[in-house]
Amino acid sequence: MAVLDAARAWLAQDPDEVTRDELAALIAQADAGDAAALADLDDRFAGRLAFGTAGLRGRLGAGSNRMNRVLVGQAAAGLAAYLRAQAGPDSAPTVVIGYDGRRNSDVFARDSAELFAGAGVRAILLPRLLPTPVLAFAVRHLGADAGVMVTASHNPPDDNGYKVYLGGAEGGSQIVSPADADIAAHIQRVADAGDLAALPRGEYEIADEQVVEAYVAATATVAPAPAGAAGMTWVYTAMHGVGHETLARILDLAGYPQPVVVTAQIEPDGAFPTVSFPNPEEPGAMDLSYETATAAGAEFILANDPDADRLAVAIPAADGSWRRLTGNQVGLLLGWRAARTASGGSLACSLVSSPGLQAVAEHYGLDFHATLTGFKWISRADGLVYGFEEALGYLVNPETVRDKDGISAAVAMLGLIAEAREEGRTLGDLLVQFDETFGAFASGQVSVRVDDVSIIGRIMAALRADPPAAIGGVAVEVVEDLATGGGDLPPGDVLRYWLTDGSRVIVRPSGTEPKLKVYLDVRGDSAADAETRLAGLDAGARALVTAAQG
Repeated sequence: MAVLDAARAWLAQDPDEVTRDELAALIAQADAGDAAALADLDDRFAGRLAFGTAGLRGRLGAGSNRMNRVLVGQAAAGLAAYLRAQAGPDSAPTVVIGYDGRRNSDVFARDSAELFAGAGVRAILLPRLLPTPVLAFAVRHLGADAGVMVTASHNPPDDNGYKVYLGGAEGGSQIVSPADADIAAHIQRVADAGDLAALPRGEYEIADEQVVEAYVAATATVAPAPAGAAGMTWVYTAMHGVGHETLARILDLAGYPQPVVVTAQIEPDGAFPTVSFPNPEEPGAMDLSYETATAAGAEFILANDPDADRLAVAIPAADGSWRRLTGNQVGLLLGWRAARTASGGSLACSLVSSPGLQAVAEHYGLDFHATLTGFKWISRADGLVYGFEEALGYLVNPETVRDKDGISAAVAMLGLIAEAREEGRTLGDLLVQFDETFGAFASGQVSVRVDDVSIIGRIMAALRADPPAAIGGVAVEVVEDLATGGGDLPPGDVLRYWLTDGSRVIVRPSGTEPKLKVYLDVRGDSAADAETRLAGLDAGARALVTAAQG
C-alpha cells in the first residue's frame, strides 16, 4: 500500500503525458493483483536517484528512482534554492543550462530553465543542443553562478542525467562535497512538499550564438594547423551525438581538413540505432568507423562520445585492421605534448590512470597530482596545465574549460599528428618514442558488471577483511585502503595494491555504472615485456575478484 500511495502521489504531480500513462497503467495492474506490476512499482519507488557529485543519472521512466520531469523539476527547484541561499537576499544568481540529443534532454532543460526563473534565478538556456564542453565553457564565459548540463554522456540509450557545475570561486568545475550534500538537502525539501505543479515558473533567456562562437574561437587556438595537416585523410564519428557541428566549425577556423564522417552516426539520435552502448570503449561501438576508414584509406580515426566530452583514437594495425588506443595511451601522448610547451605548473590524472604521467612531469620538471576519479577533482589540481583520466577524458585547455573536453582534445591530437607528419612519422611512431623516452607503461582493466549493486559492496568488504599476499604470482608489497583518505586524497572507496615488481592494482566501484573496476598498471623494459607483465597481472586480478565473490 505504501508503494501504491507513493505512485499515486507521484502521478498527481507528473506533467508528462508519457510517464503519466506509463504509471497509471502500472497502478491499475497492481490494483488488480498483478504481482509483476507491483514489483515494478516497488523498484521505481523503493528509493530515489541520489544527487551527488555526479549530479543525477539513471534510466528514463516514471518514479522517484528514474529520470523524469518530476525528478528533474525537483532537482532544479532544489538547486535554485541552494543558489539563492548562497547568493543572499540582495542578489539574483545566474545559471546557464545546456542539453544534448538524448531523449527528453531538451524537455528537462526547458523545465529547469522555467523553474529557475520562477524561483528568482536568472536562467540562460543555450541556443540548441550542444556538447557538454560548450556548457562548461559557458559557465565561465558568462560569469554564471552555476551550470546544468542535461546528458547521460556515454551511458546506455535509455538513460539520461543532470550534471551541475559551480562558477565563482569554484571556477566552473563540477560540484564536489559539501555542495552536493547541501543541494541534495534542498532537493529533498522540495520533494517532501510533494507538489511540483505548485512551483512558480518564469521566463528564461536564450543565450546568444556568441557563446558558441567564443568556444569555437578559443578551442581553435589549442593547436592551429601546421603545414603537416595538408592532405591529411581521417575519419570521424559523433556516435549519434552532438559533437560534429561544433568540431567542424573549429576545424575550418584552425585550418584542418574536414574528416570523412561515419554517415550513419554523424547526426544526433537519442535512439542510438547503430550501437547497443554508445561508448567508444565498448566492443563493436567503433566497427562502422573501422569500415569507413578502411574504405577511405584513412590514416587515423577520431571519435567523440554522444555529448563530446570524451575522445577515442584509432590507428591502423600491422595486419590491416584497426587498433583503438587506450585512454592511457592517448592521455600520455597529450600530456607529453602539454609538458613540452609548459613553462611551469602541474600535470594531473586520476589515481587509476597511468603512472606514466608522473614520469613525464618529472622529466620536464613539472609538479604532478594524482586525484580521485573524476574531473571534478582533476580540474581542481593546483597549477594545472593538463589533466586526464583513463576513461577517454582529457583536459587540454584548463583556462577555457574546467572539465574533460573531447573536442579540444581532438584538436590537440590533430596538432600532434600533423606535426609528426611533417617529420614523416605517424602516431604509432610517437607511441614508440614515448616508450623509449619514459619507459614502457601498459595498462589494463577488469570490469565486473552486476545486476545487484550490493555484490560490489560484498567484494570490497571481502578484500578489506582478507588482503591478498600476492596477485598474479607477484608479492604485494603495500596495501592502501583509501576509505579514510591517503596523502592529498580525500576519502574514497578505493583499494590500492603496490607489488614488488613496481606494478599497481586498484579496485573501486564505478561511479556511474553498476560495475566493479580493477585497474592494472605495469612498467616494463620494453613494450613486449610490459605486455607480458600485464597478462600475468590480469589473470591474477580476475582470480582475486572471483575469490572475493565467494
